[in-house]
Amino acid sequence: MSRMRHVLIARQPTPTNDALAAAACGDAAWETMSPDEALENLRAGDVALGRLDVLPTLDGVEDGLWALGALEARGVRVLNDAPALLGAHDKLLTAWLLRRGGVPHPKTTHVRPGRPFPAVAPPVVKPRYGSWGRDVRRCDDEAALFTTLEEAADAAWFERHGALVQQLVPPQGFDLRVLIADGEVVGAVNRFAARGEWRTNIALGGFRRPVAELPRQAADLAVAAAEAVGTSLAGVDLLPRGSGWTVLEVNGAVEFTRDYDLGCDVFTATATRLVLAGTEPEEPPSMVPAAAV
Repeated sequence: MSRMRHVLIARQPTPTNDALAAAACGDAAWETMSPDEALENLRAGDVALGRLDVLPTLDGVEDGLWALGALEARGVRVLNDAPALLGAHDKLLTAWLLRRGGVPHPKTTHVRPGRPFPAVAPPVVKPRYGSWGRDVRRCDDEAALFTTLEEAADAAWFERHGALVQQLVPPQGFDLRVLIADGEVVGAVNRFAARGEWRTNIALGGFRRPVAELPRQAADLAVAAAEAVGTSLAGVDLLPRGSGWTVLEVNGAVEFTRDYDLGCDVFTATATRLVLAGTEPEEPPSMVPAAAV
């Protein structure tokens, strides 16, 4: 009888994927394959984790969601399957899923080319499929919102999917990213914005600091957000709001480092937790509205 394989399905190598593959997790070991390689090599009983990211053009997800569905039909256990990755990468669908799950999230409106602009103040404009903080604009008044949407009109991502206009959560100069694997917290980090920048993205000059003590309320909210979206592995970004927290993003192809350690090696904890997830009974898939996708 052949040994069960554990595979990360990705389009390109990343430091996170390499570290997960190198992590010690008992008798199991994770390896990395492209969607095409996974289709060629995986069989019923194997376990795969979808690690497909947003396209650099911000107009969709990397090619390969179709392969995740084909693997499931073959009997492969797929974690971060196509619905989960869409639920995280498509920020309009994310907003719908979080609202359905009762998870606090900024009010979000979808704007399409040629449609009236919404009245949300002060808003943030962002691509429907976005990452790295790219093309995310803060608009402090209606004139700035109008100008931003006019400038976005020529972008390929706007022509294809429109934009999201989202209520601004007052920036604090930092946010909290909590790493969730199979419903459990396995890591966390604080991200701080670069000088003169309100966004905390590392790609924009932000920097990380380890979390000394993770607030229980934030941990519970991150778990609820990952569950609402359906992800087996995700980074959940939170900001303090009032006496609690609100969820800003759910990252379905989250990159992380050893700065995320919470008393133990974050890669070993994550890889081991995902191996356990591959042996748990599967739950029936949740339904999402076709219009949201």
